[in-house]
Amino acid sequence: MGRKCRKVLFCGNYWKNWFNSLIMIRFLGEYEATLDTKGRFLLPAGFKKQLPDADTPRYVINRGFQKYLNLYPIQNWDLLFEDISKLNDFDPKVREFLDYFLNGATFVEPDSAGRLLLPPNLKEQAGLDKDIVLVAKIKRIEIWDSNKYKQKLFESFSEERYSNLANEVMNKDRGIGN
Repeated sequence: MGRKCRKVLFCGNYWKNWFNSLIMIRFLGEYEATLDTKGRFLLPAGFKKQLPDADTPRYVINRGFQKYLNLYPIQNWDLLFEDISKLNDFDPKVREFLDYFLNGATFVEPDSAGRLLLPPNLKEQAGLDKDIVLVAKIKRIEIWDSNKYKQKLFESFSEERYSNLANEVMNKDRGIGN
């Protein structure tokens, strides 16, 4: 009887870990951080609190659609990668997208001090120097140069534009907000 219980507990932990790996992590918030001279930064505590307990958190970092980087927890990347792997490689547009999206994508793990290292090629492409802003985008975190982020956010912002955009996006084919 005792042996059966141990097997059930082991199986229970196995399935718990497997199930947790399929759950998408969702983020909220915006935090400032600083890159050291080697391109390392600490993930802000506000984001760490949103992560599930894990022995060693793993991430994938890749290029963004503008001058920023994307940081995905490995669980979220795996779900996205599953969708990407189903795309038709014979389509030239798919190949072009995959070249841009996957080239430079890198696994990163915190070092012994808890810092994440930005790959130099990606850091340069995004124009990151010292002061950065980490912005939650639901299933990923964008990493922006602080000045570029403020410029993008505040130069294009207007209450009217925001209201119209929200109406268009949230009501499109869904009837949300009616």
